[in-house]
Amino acid sequence: MTTATVVGSGPNGLAAAVVLARAGVDVTVLEGADEIGGGTRTVEAIVPGLLHDHCSAVHPMAAGSPLLRDLGLDRYGLRWRLPEIDCVHPLDDGTAGVLHRSLTETAANLGPDGRRWRALFEAPAEGYEALSEDILGPLLRPPSHPLKLVRFGAPTLLPALTLARVFRTPQARALWLGVAAHAFRPLDLPLSSAIGLGILTAGHRHGWAVAEGGSQAITRALAALLRDLGGTIETGVWVRSASQLPPSDVVLWDVAPSVLAEILGDRLPPHSLRAYRRFRYGPAAHKVDFAVEGGVPWRAEAARRAGTVHLGGPPAEVAAAERAVHIGRMPPRPFVLVGQQYLADPARSVGNIHPVWAYAHVPHGYDGDITQAVVARIERFAPGFRERIVGTAAEPPAGFAAGNPNFVGGNILTGAKDARQLLFGPRVTLRPYDTGLPGHFICSAATPPGPGAHGMCGANAAARALSHLRSRSS
Repeated sequence: MTTATVVGSGPNGLAAAVVLARAGVDVTVLEGADEIGGGTRTVEAIVPGLLHDHCSAVHPMAAGSPLLRDLGLDRYGLRWRLPEIDCVHPLDDGTAGVLHRSLTETAANLGPDGRRWRALFEAPAEGYEALSEDILGPLLRPPSHPLKLVRFGAPTLLPALTLARVFRTPQARALWLGVAAHAFRPLDLPLSSAIGLGILTAGHRHGWAVAEGGSQAITRALAALLRDLGGTIETGVWVRSASQLPPSDVVLWDVAPSVLAEILGDRLPPHSLRAYRRFRYGPAAHKVDFAVEGGVPWRAEAARRAGTVHLGGPPAEVAAAERAVHIGRMPPRPFVLVGQQYLADPARSVGNIHPVWAYAHVPHGYDGDITQAVVARIERFAPGFRERIVGTAAEPPAGFAAGNPNFVGGNILTGAKDARQLLFGPRVTLRPYDTGLPGHFICSAATPPGPGAHGMCGANAAARALSHLRSRSS
């Protein structure tokens, strides 16, 4: 029987394993940690029964993932839940940019910018199922839907600050730039619009969903399906050398490129080894979980109903913060993302104590404690928040990196999403999942289409591995 080993049990590793197992391959997943899932886990960080997502938390890309939809994971308990409002970006005057799943409702709330928002997102969102076939795979290949891809892709080439000039109101500009900032990139660089446009397009189609019971539900559903298909998962197995691998026809690596270079070393072709060693990592996340009595008292009423709140202040402040962390400086007013997943999934709370998930963008490898800076950032837009805090739990960049080797320096995106790495992945090639070592493929978020719990990096790499197996047997 054909065999495969998958190293790493994040959503991409598990997705790769499932795709291989469905094709009849005997799959073993090796995970170094004691718990599977990588960043897609859920913990009781402060109060027993109070559920906080470890890293990956809100899932517009996963809810619309062609792979996850095709797998029928609802049979294994995966349920998507939607907040009343997807995202809010509050401003100091009490107003806010408000994002709904409904494009019509979003446009209506953006006043004079509603028509421009609709012009930018309506066609791509309506055709998202077809569009996703192209944007969730390697980008440098003949597209299945070229006209849709060109319509979507042209604005992605622009710097996010340039695209922001389409809008006239500070609310629309701030809303757009807050989503664009998910790329951890300076917003004046080319292609800094790409990730934001992808998130917003997927969100207008499928919403900024959360998994019922926490992001761990995605991991558990994939693992249960894999086991039903005959696959096995072994935890507590850190693979540090190729000599530790069991005999396999193919090996798929859900690891960061620099980690793969350390493991395989000179077994890799020189050009691959150089590329993996030179792979660049971006700014980091400093996460703070809160247990909050009664929820966050946001000044902007819409934020009290939003699953995600972006705390970046006015557009210029968002841009300044992202530029600072890119050059290694801690900004005085960091960009902070706040998750209120319990609004869509109330069972995550314990009585009137609610889990509030937050992280700030900080420089790569930053070693300071910014818990109080995050509190102050929230307090600015929610006076009285500090008095409602029951408990906190911080995860600095070093904690992310120690718990997950893919998060080098606390960079939770598994790599800087600059133009070259966004288009090509770990090395310049038309086959981004190939390592150059026959039978070995990389499937982490360093490869296209990039970070998220959508599993498409793993699915695409598994498709390449199956193609390799077919060519070898013919």
